[in-house]
Amino acid sequence: MRYFIETGYVSLNKKGEELCGDRVETLYHEGTMTTVLADGMGSGVKANILSTLTSKIISTMMASGLSIADCVETIAQTLPICKVRQVAYSTFTILQIGVHGDAYMVQFDNPLCILLRDGKATDYPVEVNVIDGKTIYETRMQVQLGDVFVMFSDGVPHAGIGITMNLGWQQENVVKQLEEQFSPTDSAKSTAAKLAEVANALYLNEPGDDTTVAVMKVREKQTVSIMFGPPSDSKDDIPVTEKFLATDGIKIVSGGTTSKIVSKYLGSEIVTRIDYIDPKIPPIGSMKGVDLVSEGVLTLGHVMELSNMIVSKNNTDLSWLKKKDGASLIAQYLFEYATDVNFFVGRAMNPAHQNPNLPLDLSIKLKIVEVLSKNLELMGKRVNVEYH
Repeated sequence: MRYFIETGYVSLNKKGEELCGDRVETLYHEGTMTTVLADGMGSGVKANILSTLTSKIISTMMASGLSIADCVETIAQTLPICKVRQVAYSTFTILQIGVHGDAYMVQFDNPLCILLRDGKATDYPVEVNVIDGKTIYETRMQVQLGDVFVMFSDGVPHAGIGITMNLGWQQENVVKQLEEQFSPTDSAKSTAAKLAEVANALYLNEPGDDTTVAVMKVREKQTVSIMFGPPSDSKDDIPVTEKFLATDGIKIVSGGTTSKIVSKYLGSEIVTRIDYIDPKIPPIGSMKGVDLVSEGVLTLGHVMELSNMIVSKNNTDLSWLKKKDGASLIAQYLFEYATDVNFFVGRAMNPAHQNPNLPLDLSIKLKIVEVLSKNLELMGKRVNVEYH
């Protein structure tokens, strides 16, 4: 069985610092997803440089098949030595998962990764090795569908020290929180955001340390397809509609003219809701044969704005997951549900958008798709865009 490996992370800067001393690097290479969480020594610019170099070096080397011993040696030779601590590099956690479920994890001086299986923390095999004088924890295992690996920097267990908790948020408290907030439908990014938000609250929204949560989730393929705008040549209406409807998974039709084309082909009536859940976003509709019908440019423009917030590395706002307006629903399908996204983008100009008082044209539509595609790919989604 081939798995889809989803990744997501959230980083909160230490109070008063413009740069985060933690760094997450993700790389897909020859069927294997590699995520590195590096925590640079100290905070600010120096820590940011150390963690960036560490994560870049490790992810590139390990994705190329080199050993952890080679990585540690390279890091030790590359990064500067701290005159006070006599330590050359940051702490790190590395997790590689292949499409067939083989996993390899390496942990050095970061809090131990938590594996959630069926919503409960689960033990995993650990082998202790000493490389270049450093104690390294290595894990080799086969993952299962639904497994969630939660990695984090020490800003998480340190949350609340001397503020809301005497000894900070210990590992057992983090485990309990993850189990209580677990939902099998949560994406990797949402899981990371939930935990980071609680840690931030323990810091009273003023983190005393760089705080990062990185998550890898083992999923089945879930496809979402969007038909957005009519083809430039009306002769292509039926072929494009047939191709769109032949896709697996969720199907969304966006745009008035587009929905009429699909409605005519299916012989299904479009039923438009008259309630405005959000006054800024046009109401949604329904049609037998597709999962959601929405207005076009205005709605997807709001989806684009939402996507910029969703992929932001320091965003913990998940309120959009509970909303039922068209833009929020489409964002939920794309960024929570989907592993694979197909865009069928029509190049026809909409006469209604040629009014100089409505600055909406084909270039805006193409820009929306471009931004959405980029943001989806940042979250590890596989995106296919067809222009017609």
